[in-house]
Amino acid sequence: MKKNGQNLLAALVLLFSSFGYIISCTHENMPPPASNGTPVIERGTDVLLPGSMTAGDTTQWKFDQAHSSVLWSTNYVGAAGLLTGRFNDFGMHDVTDDKSKKYSTTGQPLLDSSWAFYENEPAKCYFNGYVQVNTTNTGEPGRDTGCAISSLGTVKVVAGVQNLEINNLAKIKTTNVTFDTQTSGYIVTMDMTWQGLLAQPLTKTITGTLSYIRKNYVNPGTPSAYGVFGLQLTFQFNCRDFGITSTNISDNITIQCNMNFNNK
Repeated sequence: MKKNGQNLLAALVLLFSSFGYIISCTHENMPPPASNGTPVIERGTDVLLPGSMTAGDTTQWKFDQAHSSVLWSTNYVGAAGLLTGRFNDFGMHDVTDDKSKKYSTTGQPLLDSSWAFYENEPAKCYFNGYVQVNTTNTGEPGRDTGCAISSLGTVKVVAGVQNLEINNLAKIKTTNVTFDTQTSGYIVTMDMTWQGLLAQPLTKTITGTLSYIRKNYVNPGTPSAYGVFGLQLTFQFNCRDFGITSTNISDNITIQCNMNFNNK
């Protein structure tokens, strides 16, 4: 009996010793908290620029529109669920008035080069983007080409045409990018311009959050290797500011821009 008691005591000592070792190792690997209680955030020094987007130049990053998306969601008034959709056509270009027109092409009408990202110098970051409003896609063709067109104040899609006319564009243009002190992301202030159901386009200042999906490599160690990275911008706006009166949707629309890039 005495021997069994000794064995049990030894086992308990070993168990608690092991537990203490695990705790000490876990704490050792955790970053120390800041003295003021704010989270410790580590950022790198990546600088990612488009240049002239020359194919084959690995120093120039290209917007991968085919693997990116601009998604929208809003509460469906009178029900618990969401209304969701996406825009089929969008880009990263500063569409000035002289470029705001129809283009006879099925591809990107303007170079997606109006952006710059400095991981550790947010003041140097900027982004310009746009969507073609009439390419909203909820998965219901009857709605997308019918009531959605009239309720958004735009016109139907014409095959073979990229419509960048002012009444069919919603644009964002950043005015300030700063560190988010609570996460590894960024706070973005931007101007959003859209006509909607108004007589003229309206510009509103809005704020969003930006996340950086760090640079990585596809097919590393092979001749076909190339780099990739991502940026995710999320923001909200009040559609009533732009004259949208539909009672099927709530005031606030959430937009999520999932932007992927490569250096192929």
